Amino acid sequence: MAVDFKSSETRENLMRSFAGESQARNRYDFAASKAKEQHLQVIEQVFRYTARQEREHAEVFYKYLKELSGETIHVDGGYPVDISEDVAKLLRMAQHNEYEEHDSVYKAFGEKAKEEGFDQIANTYFRIAEIEKLHGDRFGKFAELMEKQQLFKAETKTSWICLNCGYIYEGEAVPAKCPVCTHDQGYFIRLDQSPYEN
Repeated sequence: MAVDFKSSETRENLMRSFAGESQARNRYDFAASKAKEQHLQVIEQVFRYTARQEREHAEVFYKYLKELSGETIHVDGGYPVDISEDVAKLLRMAQHNEYEEHDSVYKAFGEKAKEEGFDQIANTYFRIAEIEKLHGDRFGKFAELMEKQQLFKAETKTSWICLNCGYIYEGEAVPAKCPVCTHDQGYFIRLDQSPYEN
């Protein structure tokens, strides 16, 4: 049954989603700064990479509200306070929030949009929910590496790449400094985790 967009629950859900994605972007930027302070540039880049995608999600949701330009939409919502000095904990909090968006929030918003006759919006919610799952998986993988003290060490000989200059190092643990650009070990990532590796 089609519902008038201006009186729909979907309109409010879009604003909630815009607010949530905007806040997630800021939380990830704050977490990235904390990682940088601790010389964990790889983790900084993981947070910033995800923050850029959250910004894009916010824009996608916001654009659906274009016909309401000039209006104010009042919504209530609960949003997490993810503050910690422990970068692994920040990764785990981010993982939890991403899974929550995937498991319940965006699926419910998608179902409501479908019920109200907004199929394109529903499909967007379902697709973004899947992206949030990937975000959660990525945060979890890096949290686990940190918790196991394996962010810069491996049990077997591994290929590592310096994200600053591209130098590839082979070994069980990365050097304290890159032998090419002298940036610290925080720039090294497993070659197979490099965002640009085939």
